[in-house]
Amino acid sequence: MKVADHKKIEPKAYADPAAAGVTMRVAIGPDDGAPNFVMRVFTLAPGGHSPRHTHPYEHEVFFHEGQGELFHEGKTYPVGPGYVAYVPAGSLHQFVNTGPGPLVFVCVVPRQDL
Repeated sequence: MKVADHKKIEPKAYADPAAAGVTMRVAIGPDDGAPNFVMRVFTLAPGGHSPRHTHPYEHEVFFHEGQGELFHEGKTYPVGPGYVAYVPAGSLHQFVNTGPGPLVFVCVVPRQDL
């Protein structure tokens, strides 16, 4: 069992050189005994973005704070607080902060070591 303030979890800079202004916190994961999924909280600084990328697993996203865009397979979708997104496995996508403050979202993915 885990109950925690996500802001007290140490953020880690996103290591990909194609990203800018991205930090990630693993809110719930293998170290917490989660057998199937990892919940991550991303913060993108103003002007920040993830790389355009694909991977072999889906993710579900809940946007908590800020304004941004989700690029998916050639189309761009505006996102903000309360928006949700499903990104299918193998699809090209990118998250971009378009607002004046941080863009914060929760992203749930399957554990990769299963």
